[in-house]
Parts: sequence; C-alpha cells; structure tokens
Amino acid sequence: MFKFVPEMGGMHTMTILWLLLIQFLVLFGETAGAKVPAIIVFGDSSVDAGNNNWIPTIARSNFEPYGRDFKGGKPTGRFCNGRIATDFISEALGLKPIIPAYLDPAYNISDFATGVTFASAGTGYDNATSGVLSVIPFWKELEYYKEYQMKLRAYLGETLADQTISEALHMMSLGTNDFLENYYSFPRSDRSSQFTITQYEDFLIGIARNFIRSLYGLGARKISLGGVPPMGCLPLERATNVMGGNDCNERYNTVALEFNDKLKQLTMELNKELSGIKLVFSNPYYIFMNIIKAPSLFGFEVTSVACCATGVFEMGYACNRNNLLTCTDADKFVFWDAFHPTQKTNSIISNYVVNKVLAEFH
Repeated sequence: MFKFVPEMGGMHTMTILWLLLIQFLVLFGETAGAKVPAIIVFGDSSVDAGNNNWIPTIARSNFEPYGRDFKGGKPTGRFCNGRIATDFISEALGLKPIIPAYLDPAYNISDFATGVTFASAGTGYDNATSGVLSVIPFWKELEYYKEYQMKLRAYLGETLADQTISEALHMMSLGTNDFLENYYSFPRSDRSSQFTITQYEDFLIGIARNFIRSLYGLGARKISLGGVPPMGCLPLERATNVMGGNDCNERYNTVALEFNDKLKQLTMELNKELSGIKLVFSNPYYIFMNIIKAPSLFGFEVTSVACCATGVFEMGYACNRNNLLTCTDADKFVFWDAFHPTQKTNSIISNYVVNKVLAEFH
C-alpha cells in the first residue's frame, strides 16, 4: 500500500495516483478481456459447417438455395440460408465470424487453431442414428478431435496447445436425430422395440456422460452441453401431425423436455465428479418456443412452414434452387427448411445462449 503524506506535494501525489490507476486498468483489462482462445464443436446438422460435403452421404446442403444469405451468397454445407448458431457464438466471444468444418480442405490448422467443427448432419449420440444416412458417428468426431490435438501441438507447441485446449470452449449440440430420425422413424426402428422412450433417453445420457468424460481426459475443461429444441414444432413434424390439426406434436415436445431435464442433471453430476471442469447446459428449448408462440415479438411472420419450397417436408436435396415456392425473404420465417432454423432464428437463439449461459466464459 502507498502511504500519502503532505510533504509529497500535489504533482507527486497525482503521479502516483495515475500509476495506481494505470496498474488497476491493466489488471482489470487482463481479467475483463479473458476469453476463450478457440471454440471446438461436436454434433449434428445444427452445427455442421460442411463436413458432410466430404463424405459419401445424401445428407448434404452444399447447393443453392442453401447459403444464399451467407457472405458471398454461396452454399457451404450449413443447413441454413446463412450462418448457424456456433458461427454467431464465435463472433460474440471475440473470435472469427465463422467456424470452419474440419474436413474442408480449404482450411488448415492455422484456421482451426481458433475454431473448428467436427459435426456431421444426421448424426446423434447413438451409433445407429449415424447409420441411417451414413454420416460421421459421434465416436468418430472424438477421433477427429484427437487428430486435431496432434496437429495443434505441432503448430503451437506442446505448452501453448495444451493451454488452448484447456481454455477453449467445447460445444456439443445433438440429440434430435436420435429421436426423430431413429427412435420414432417409420417403420418401427430397432431402438423403439428395444427400449421404452424413457430407457432410450437414459441410454443416450450414458453416451453423453462418457463423451464428456473423454473430453475431460483429453484436457477439455470448458464444455457446453446443448439441449434439444421443441422438436415437435419443426415444420416436418407439424405436417405429419394430421390428427393434431398440424399443430406442434406435443408428445415429441414432452420427450424434449424430459431429455433436457436429464441433460441438465448430468451437468450437475459431472461438475461434482470432475475436478476443475466448468460444464454448462445450453438449453435452446424455451427461447425457441417463445419465438414460435409469439413470432411477431421477434420480427417473424411465419412459424408453421419453412421458407424453402413448400416449407412442409423439404430439406437437403428436396430443398432445391428451382422450386418457385421458396420465399424471397427468409428473415420473416422461423424455419429455413422443414427441419432447420433460418439465420435470423440462429442469431436470436445464440445471442440468448451467450448472454444467459456462456457469459461466464467471455
């Protein structure tokens, strides 16, 4: 502590005060400016930036009109008219405005050092889910991550790479496909005859638990576990809910709520179990439902159908550039195709998650 005495004189006192102020601002700046050096993403089409472009699958979106509102107006493999949620989150945390796909040869480790996604559209926690459309299984995303760590150490050096990994925000966003593409698929899937829905939820939670433990074992300490949206309100599910008057399928929404509760419980358990981990639950359900229930409050006009084609059944190759019914202004629509939100919706949801959940990492 400095002790101020009268003999020091006014100018001398002011100099010391300025030095103290500068020292405080430097220290405060270091703390306030602390942020994640990279965002590392695992999951499905909600966070796939184009990995599926480079594997043999029909689950792709690297053609128009996908990407028409992306910078340059080009399709990237994102299932959206523009950017996806993790792109907005990266920018909000002071990193680059897009997170590149790991399998995209246009990028290399210098690009991936501040952000990378291993996600694959159509995948899920369950290996059987990835098998439906022959996409990258969840366990393989972890193998790619291990490979990435080796490249990062060669690029940054052991010490800086390890520091980057421990400080990086690892994001997981998946689960919807496990229910809609696998468990509830028609004809009856193997999983629905093998498990009750409650048992299947618990089966998926077990996989999520082991995946997070694996991430932790590989040095990850900051992890966001993403919840599932109100999947009964996706245009495809509304279109097939004929008996329910094409309203949201409440059975699917109830499952989403149950599963999210279990994911939240999992975060609490693992925060106690794994020393030094900072695991958060990023739940998009309620903000998404608020948008669907009161679209005008968010600047939307259409919630029940999507922008692309008829907006009822189309996604992927069925959402093509030649369909005359595709809307002209996607910002008026909550959904881009029958399964995925528009860029505007992604922006609103990611902003909510950043402010309500991820703020402690920023």
